[in-house]
Amino acid sequence: MTKRDLVVRISEETGLVQQTVLEVVQKTLDYIAEALAKGKKVELRNFGVFEVKIRRARVGRNPNAPAADVRIPPRAVVKFKPGKEMRDSVLQLTPDENVAATLAPPPLATPASPPPSSSAPQP
Repeated sequence: MTKRDLVVRISEETGLVQQTVLEVVQKTLDYIAEALAKGKKVELRNFGVFEVKIRRARVGRNPNAPAADVRIPPRAVVKFKPGKEMRDSVLQLTPDENVAATLAPPPLATPASPPPSSSAPQP
């Protein structure tokens, strides 16, 4: 769902003009982002909580040069913890084990042994 989808749906259900709904939705998102940028917690009852957490510094590896360690500095990240109602409704999407097994991708085939090289000397 995009912001546009949200605006259209709210507009259809409330009868409000899409431009007005867009302004309200955008202001809401702006205020949430502004609060998070100040390090505040944003709690929306029955929806969830947005928080700013500081990830500690760590050492990473460059896949192109795995021998060299790369220091990754501490940084602020936004974490979202869903509310109970949202968590419960999303959990209902969890397929049972029998269905999950049929939806799982097939296992990767093991590579076949390469054909004999034609450049090998003939006896």
